Amino acid sequence: ERCEMMDGQPKCVKEIFSTCWATGDAHYRTFDGQTFDFMGTCTYILAKTCDPDPTLPIFSIEAKNEHRGNLKVSYVGSVTIRVYGVTIVVVRSENGMVRVNNHRSHLPITLAHGKLHLQTKGKSMLLQTAFRLKVLYDWDDHVVVKLPSALAGKVCGLCGN
Repeated sequence: ERCEMMDGQPKCVKEIFSTCWATGDAHYRTFDGQTFDFMGTCTYILAKTCDPDPTLPIFSIEAKNEHRGNLKVSYVGSVTIRVYGVTIVVVRSENGMVRVNNHRSHLPITLAHGKLHLQTKGKSMLLQTAFRLKVLYDWDDHVVVKLPSALAGKVCGLCGN
């Protein structure tokens, strides 16, 4: 739950998120719960704003898949997040670090005038935005994207809409 003011009174509102993930040798689960395997080794859009509504936040999340010794499977090798005019790249095995506009930075960091927070959470990087987008990447092969219900049906990519 989160608190917000409605008609001058504080009110608790239940937050609902949709979750998508990619893990291991290219297993995916979309926001609507569908699963599929995809062995490509390019850069793929997991989710991005594709609704023309100008009030929606503009963002994109891409995963670059790579082979790791076996040409029959691919794994997430890096995740690129573009939001608030900032490009963040999280690269496999660069634990505790991210690349912000091509400069390596140690976590935790806050960007975009406090609207973008990056930190370590357990063994993963956690990115959170003011509009409640969350991205976790474990610096290995597992990425999770969580979107608030306000963006349901307004994004496109491998994660679905």
